[in-house]
Amino acid sequence: MLRALPFLLLATPLAAQTPVDDGTPNLPDTVPAFPEQTDAPEVFSDVTFDEEIIVGTLARPWAVAVLPDGAGYIVTERGGTLRHITRDGTMGPEISGVPSVRAIQQGGLLDVALSPDFAENRELFLTYSARDGLAASATAVASATLSEDHLALEDVTELWRQSPASVVPAHFGSRVIVDRSGMLFVTTGDRFTPENRLLAQDPENASYGVTILTETDGTPFVYPVIAEAQPGVLTYGHRNIQGAAVQPGTDLIWTLEHGPAGGDELNVIRPGANYGWPEVSYGVNYNGSDVGTGEQAHAPDYEEPRYFWDPSIAPSDLIFYEGEMFPEWEGDILLGALAGRALVRLDMEGDTVVGEERLRQGERVRDVAVDNDGAILILIDDDPGSLIRLVPNEDAE
Repeated sequence: MLRALPFLLLATPLAAQTPVDDGTPNLPDTVPAFPEQTDAPEVFSDVTFDEEIIVGTLARPWAVAVLPDGAGYIVTERGGTLRHITRDGTMGPEISGVPSVRAIQQGGLLDVALSPDFAENRELFLTYSARDGLAASATAVASATLSEDHLALEDVTELWRQSPASVVPAHFGSRVIVDRSGMLFVTTGDRFTPENRLLAQDPENASYGVTILTETDGTPFVYPVIAEAQPGVLTYGHRNIQGAAVQPGTDLIWTLEHGPAGGDELNVIRPGANYGWPEVSYGVNYNGSDVGTGEQAHAPDYEEPRYFWDPSIAPSDLIFYEGEMFPEWEGDILLGALAGRALVRLDMEGDTVVGEERLRQGERVRDVAVDNDGAILILIDDDPGSLIRLVPNEDAE
């Protein structure tokens, strides 16, 4: 189904001076560490979309991976189902061989990423909330081989599992990136409770609120700056990272992290760094009380975010756009917002956000991807949820 979205975004002088109105901030007197760290000017693109709903009967979809050579898409559903969807919207049966998950609240089958050599080896990687005992679960990552007919996973191997497990079914993080150097980057969350979140500052005893680096066979990379940390811990002091991407032309990994009430963060990952949670935050606890010490600025003791939101938009995944359909957005960040119910564009100059735009509003965007031809793909987090393809409306005037 293809339809033109009923809006045209035009540049105006007023928009160049005013940030996006997301509502009343939780910390209105916050002083950012540098001028571009928050409230970038709202910008508008002279763009309209044609929208195609590829499939609209998904159950809480969480992630999409684009198969090469026009072979369609692989989509995870949080309840534990992996699906193959063709370009014309035909949805295959449940793919067999998926690891068992504990699908409660925020837990379940979460991210999916293809090997850079998928066309040759058909290897992919999944993250999920792995069952542990009668009631606990832990963020885990596994590798598998997808059959040629897209019906089964073979050679499924768990590569890494969060320790310790928790009975709290929240804040799993769970994005995974795989690169051509043979490394996996995995994000985790702090597992939500006041007791659990303290462990985000204790990477020796827990892999809560950390990022993990392993080889694609699961061999952990040990970063020597973090003394006594669990194997594979690259950074720590995070709350709940649900987005991750590599910036083209650099080796920089950028992440999106949920804050509490306010304080959502866009970060650059610096090996060995501490990102401050739960000692400092640009937000407050849900009951309005201070986070940790009540301090907002992260430096000099902790890594400063490159950008933050207050109030929260609840960011999901992000991409750096590369493609032919929207050349004016080359190198910009496109991200999903759950509480913000939007597709968001960040106008980037190097590592600085210089503008912010709401492109599509009204639904919870769980994942963002770029199709083989440069079209934008978004996953709508609902039941039923949708996989939607956005292309420029060439007839707009």
